[in-house]
Amino acid sequence: MRAVIQRVSRAEVRVGGETVVEIGKGLCVMLGVTAEDGEAQCDYLAEKVSNLRIFEDGKEKMNLSVKDVGGGVLVISNFTLCTETKKSGNRPSFTLAARPEQAEPLYRRFCQRLEGLGVEPVAHGIFGADMEVLIGADGPVTIYLDPAAAGK
Repeated sequence: MRAVIQRVSRAEVRVGGETVVEIGKGLCVMLGVTAEDGEAQCDYLAEKVSNLRIFEDGKEKMNLSVKDVGGGVLVISNFTLCTETKKSGNRPSFTLAARPEQAEPLYRRFCQRLEGLGVEPVAHGIFGADMEVLIGADGPVTIYLDPAAAGK
């Protein structure tokens, strides 16, 4: 799994010009599932995201998690994070990405794990849809997480 986490003042998903979900202050997580991923990687990443201390405390230090500030998380399935460009030159290859029948249950599990870890609200886009994602970047603060790189 790969995740790009963006601290946001707000985030919104539109499909066909209509807003389908939105959050206020919190995190927007672009989540890519690779063919090598399973429940262990999913659970590890959900715990990491829920506890990531990237919000400022009273001393202007990034010391608080999304749970600490009462923020929400918007999770967007994004297979394009699973690119391989070493062999394909300038055209990305998506052969690392999990097939939808593997990716969707892990995507849903990730959202459920966040809720189970006390994140509220957890919103999500529509799996497989062509979405317009509007992000009010806060900071901007952007973090990339890859459990495989961490040996998980």
